Amino acid sequence: MTVISTKEPILTGYVSRNETISGGKPVITGTRIKVSQIALEYERLGWTPDQIIDAHPHLTLAQVHAALSYYYDNLPLFHEELIENKLFLDSISRHYPAKTTSAHAP
Repeated sequence: MTVISTKEPILTGYVSRNETISGGKPVITGTRIKVSQIALEYERLGWTPDQIIDAHPHLTLAQVHAALSYYYDNLPLFHEELIENKLFLDSISRHYPAKTTSAHAP
């Protein structure tokens, strides 16, 4: 069995990257739907591929499965993106604190 090792993730016909679309993040080709969005809906929200298609009727089942396959093949890339997003949100929260308070807050 031959194992191919590359530094860059392998893109498929269903997944592409373009610096002018979604900041160069991997997207489903021909759309602005990020692979990370599909992965979030699948992993965090617990949606099935069919439910993802219901939410995005312009996608095909093959596109959803290709996005999930790309996600699982490149987990470190997406974990870095999650960390970057969390750091960005933390930074924004410090600069723009909430102006309202909850009656339930301690």
